[in-house]
Amino acid sequence: MSNPHPTLQTAPLSAAPRPTAKELIRMLGMLPVLVLLCIGFSLASENFFSLQNLSIMTQQASINIVLATGMTFVILTAGIDLSVGSILAASAVVAMLVSKIPEFGMLGIVGGMACGLLFGLINGVLIAFVKLPAFIVTLGSLTAVRGIARLLANDATVFNPELPFAFIGNAEVLGVPWLVIIAFAVVAFSWFILRRTVLGLNIYSVGGNPEAARLAGIKVWAVLLFVYATSGLLAGLGGVMASARLYAANGLQLGASYELDAIAAVILGGTSFVGGTGSILGTLIGALIIAVLTNGLILTGVSDIWQYIVKGLVIIGAVALDRYRRKDSART
Repeated sequence: MSNPHPTLQTAPLSAAPRPTAKELIRMLGMLPVLVLLCIGFSLASENFFSLQNLSIMTQQASINIVLATGMTFVILTAGIDLSVGSILAASAVVAMLVSKIPEFGMLGIVGGMACGLLFGLINGVLIAFVKLPAFIVTLGSLTAVRGIARLLANDATVFNPELPFAFIGNAEVLGVPWLVIIAFAVVAFSWFILRRTVLGLNIYSVGGNPEAARLAGIKVWAVLLFVYATSGLLAGLGGVMASARLYAANGLQLGASYELDAIAAVILGGTSFVGGTGSILGTLIGALIIAVLTNGLILTGVSDIWQYIVKGLVIIGAVALDRYRRKDSART
């Protein structure tokens, strides 16, 4: 008796196609670079993989991870936020001032984050409604908010040796520092927003083509307001984390050049300056690369002068890498 479905017997089982080298590189992103840096510095310094150094390094990376996560939202829309370092400083000062209120010191956390959210919303309104360029708005905010931070602190350092939320910067849960827990919680929540919600899809759409997104019914102004508010809020959280670690805050030096580290982490992680392409997990890897690089250079005795030079070259390299990615994707 003949088989009524001969093709079911004779059709060969095809193996899943293997990814090409280019596709593999795209999937892995900068992870191999992170691994190679860790191996190199572990060979150069026997203390690199010690538990104490790993704890210090991850805590140092935590604030940049939080700032870079907020920056990812902004850059995905083809924007930029140069003010996050200044917002962090102002938020830290507010958190410290509120922490000195008797019996309400824990509200310093709320105060710091509210301060960051306020400045983020101001940036967002100017960009989304007044239609000013993001670079100009946040460049102005970088200077103005830094001045506000100095005014709030009377151009001095605000101390609180009995800081009620100092555990955020100095305590651990089952051996994991609170700073690290907060940073990875921010990464996880942000990943969920970008990959599992309509809002996340809208953010990518606005970054890819804002006019097409508008014609598709997406409220571009609302998306822009959200991403700059998120960047400000996370900068405020970074200010709370920094003040909790130091028991102090000032408007002059705290957060200076933090925006450069955040931008470098985002671009190293694969998010394109022109928007519409990138991921939170890539940003996490980029931030860890910067943390490993900074920590490794210190352990190997490289002077702070050369550390600035190396980090500057990393930022230039990150932008060059972004351009190469865009040219490569245009060919394919």
